[in-house]
Amino acid sequence: MTRHNDKANENRFSTIAVGTAETEARPHHGGTNDVVAPIHLSSTFEWAGGDDANEHEYSRESNPTRAALEEQLARLEGGEHGLAFSSGMAAISTTMLSLVPPGGHLVSSDSIYGGTEKLLTKLVAGHLGVDVEFVDAREPENIASAVDSDTDLIWAETPTNPLMRLSDIRSIADIANDHGIPFGVDNTFASPYFQAPLELGADIVVHSTTKYLNGHSDSIGGAVITDDDAVFENLAFAQRIGLGNMLSPFDCYLVARGIKTLPARMKHHQENAMAVARLLEGHDRVTHVHYPGLESHPQHDLAGEQMSGYSGMLSFEFDGSLTELEAFLNGLTIFTPGTSLGGVESLVEVPSLMRPDQGSHESATTDIPETLVRLSVGIEDVDDLCEDLRSALP
Repeated sequence: MTRHNDKANENRFSTIAVGTAETEARPHHGGTNDVVAPIHLSSTFEWAGGDDANEHEYSRESNPTRAALEEQLARLEGGEHGLAFSSGMAAISTTMLSLVPPGGHLVSSDSIYGGTEKLLTKLVAGHLGVDVEFVDAREPENIASAVDSDTDLIWAETPTNPLMRLSDIRSIADIANDHGIPFGVDNTFASPYFQAPLELGADIVVHSTTKYLNGHSDSIGGAVITDDDAVFENLAFAQRIGLGNMLSPFDCYLVARGIKTLPARMKHHQENAMAVARLLEGHDRVTHVHYPGLESHPQHDLAGEQMSGYSGMLSFEFDGSLTELEAFLNGLTIFTPGTSLGGVESLVEVPSLMRPDQGSHESATTDIPETLVRLSVGIEDVDDLCEDLRSALP
């Protein structure tokens, strides 16, 4: 299941995650040869000219701790450039606002995170007058039909939140390349460990580092990785000058620390999620399980082609009333009801009960079943997780 880095003279993924990038980034550490990049909290740095010029002058524009993390993020995704933002939504909004002009045209997959949907419908379309076109990206020809000479950006989330739908990254990348359009992929659910969009032809990869990259539910952040120099320059200007939404040094440290254990955590997340998915698939109070690792998933073959594993996210449709579903939530002792995902602890969310602003009645894109349950499967003992679900399901 381990993804290798295809670039020449690069170490494999787990080696990069543990510290290859930090070793090469040690000039950022101030010459002290720290094994772990230190936290540089200074907002400004002493100025010097000529040969003594400092690489960093002001922390909003450049900070040693952030620079080390951004290099590590780029290496994890096999890209040339990485940028760390104050949140996942900051990374997404900066990408869209930097690449799509007012009155422009953006084509997006119709199954996306509710926050991204509202960004597109209320700000990008509603305030900036961008023509945002949502299509079912499970079929690449729908993307091809929507794209024209005026399109500025293609956007996809795969796997999607919360229905776990997939987009064929390589096929969409070919469409984007034929039209000379940048193609961005939200890779948060898969993580860099299980999916490498840049290797499949995408131009931009976005993450909420809050999730699997940090992995411990104690930091909010986002990241953008790209191979495109022009895209990078636009986004870097927005991050450092135009919007000023960079990630703080302490949060950079937390993300970098989390990345060190990403390979080990992702293996465990997936093993547990597979066991949970199979348990739920056989339960008489569950009508459908959405998990790409199951043979019953309609895009299971695509998942096997473009992913090296299936991650720890899944959702299922409960057969019963909302009252019964709420009783199920109250009966859980290990799965904690809560938003977010990707931490070591298991979380459960029912969008219609816990996030009504993102329920089916509000969705402008894809209907979310009222009794849909989303699980972020953690790394606890798998037998305890399965028993927790068995005992809580009516």
